[in-house]
Amino acid sequence: MLIARAPMRISFGGGGTDLEAYYAKYGGVVVSTAINKYFYAIITTDDSDELQVISADYRSLFRHSPYNDLFWNGDLALPKAILHHFGIRRGINLFVASEVPPGTGLGSSSAAAVTMVRALSTLTEQPMTKQQIAELASYIEINKMGMPIGKQDQYAAALGGLNKITFTSQGVTVEPLHMDPSVNKLLESRLMLFFTGSSRDSTSILKHQRKSTEERDESVLQALHNIKQVALDVQACLERGDLDAFAQLLHYSWQEKRRLAPNLSTTFIDECYELARRSGADAGKITGAGGGGFLLLYCKQEAQDTVTRVLEERGLKRMNFHFDQQGATVVLNMASFSPHWLSPYQPLQVEV
Repeated sequence: MLIARAPMRISFGGGGTDLEAYYAKYGGVVVSTAINKYFYAIITTDDSDELQVISADYRSLFRHSPYNDLFWNGDLALPKAILHHFGIRRGINLFVASEVPPGTGLGSSSAAAVTMVRALSTLTEQPMTKQQIAELASYIEINKMGMPIGKQDQYAAALGGLNKITFTSQGVTVEPLHMDPSVNKLLESRLMLFFTGSSRDSTSILKHQRKSTEERDESVLQALHNIKQVALDVQACLERGDLDAFAQLLHYSWQEKRRLAPNLSTTFIDECYELARRSGADAGKITGAGGGGFLLLYCKQEAQDTVTRVLEERGLKRMNFHFDQQGATVVLNMASFSPHWLSPYQPLQVEV
C-alpha cells in the first residue's frame, strides 16, 4: 500500500495572473498559503491484468484492460491522464478522495493532480523534486487535458507554506514570505472559511478571463494589473506585520476580481459577505475563480463567534483549518511495483 497527500490552498492576492495568457506577456504574481485540508491517493498493487480507479468524491469507478488504449476522457479523466503519462496499464488499484467537496475554490483539482503525480512517481521509483511535481501536474492539466487554468494551485499543493509565487515565460519562482512567527500565527487565527453550500465549474469563468486577456480587453487587463500589485502589497504588509492593511487589500482584491468575468459572485454570496462585515469581519473574498465554494474572511477573534452565528443562520458552514508547511508528501509506502507492468508503448516522461 502507498498513501500520498497534497494540501489545498487559499490565495491572498494575484489570482488570475497565473494564467499563461497573462503572465507570458506581463508576468504574474500570487501570494497564497497551503492549508491542512488534503487530497489523498491510496494505491494497492497486485498481479492483476486490470487497472482500477475509484473516486469517493464523484462516486465513480473505472476499470481498464491493458489490452485497450487508455484515453483520458469522460469520468475520472484526470487520473486516467496521469496514469497514461506514467505508462501504467495494469496491476494497481487507485483510490482517491478529498477532505473538501470538489469545485469549491480551494484548488482541489490541482491538489489531486499533484497527489497522484507524487504517488505514481514514488511507486515507479522516478524521483522528482517538488518543483518538478508541480510542473508535471501543470503540464498534464493545462497542456495534455486542455484545462483553462493557471499554475498557482499546483505549486501551492506541491511545496506547501505561505509563498510569493512569480510566473514568467521563463519559469516559476517560489519565495517563502519572511514573516515573524507571531504575525503568522495571528494571521492564521484571524482567517475563517465558510462553505457557501454550492460548488461551481470554474471552466467558463476562466475561459472568459483567458479570452478577454488574449483579446487585450482593457478593463480585464487593468483589473489583472491591479490584482498583481495587490499580491506585491500583500507580501509587504505581511512581512512588516501590518494585518490591518492586509485586510484592506483583501477586500480591494475581491472588488477588482469581480471585474474579470461575469458570475464571479452571486446575490446570496454578496449578501452573506456584507452581513459578515456588519457583524464584525474586516474583509473577505470568495476563494478560487469565484461563483461559489468557500467564503474567506479576515476577522478578529472577538467578533468570530458573532460572525459564525449569523452566517450559519444563513446556511453557511464554518470549516476550521491551519496552515500547511509540508506540501505533497508520501504518508506511507509499503507498495511494490513491477516495471513489467508498465505499458511498452508509453515510456515514462517525467522531466519538466
